[in-house]
Amino acid sequence: QVQLVESGGGLVQAGGSLRLSCAASGIIFRINGMGWYRQAPGKQRELVATITSDDSTNYADSVKGRFTISRDNAKSTSYLQMNSLKPEDTAVYYCNADLRSTFYSGNSRYWGQGTQVTVSS
Repeated sequence: QVQLVESGGGLVQAGGSLRLSCAASGIIFRINGMGWYRQAPGKQRELVATITSDDSTNYADSVKGRFTISRDNAKSTSYLQMNSLKPEDTAVYYCNADLRSTFYSGNSRYWGQGTQVTVSS
């Protein structure tokens, strides 16, 4: 069984920074893409940033230049560094990972439980 656990959320003032972590655990053969999504109240879940196995990154236009996604393969962990936070960044942030549990298994997507980020004005 694979689990993704997020941490690092909280309350911060506008202009501040937070660093989210997403640690994968369980039976894992290889992690391919990893990503962060967010969902604000009354809105659909939206992509924030993704990172491939060769460290290619992609960002939503709304966070470009402010957020940075990275990964530590040895720790099976991805990170989302969030700077210059704005009230509109307030949401529950979810991480995901596309991974293979064994050499013989195909790619499956797993999600974390979410962590709340609240930015006050």
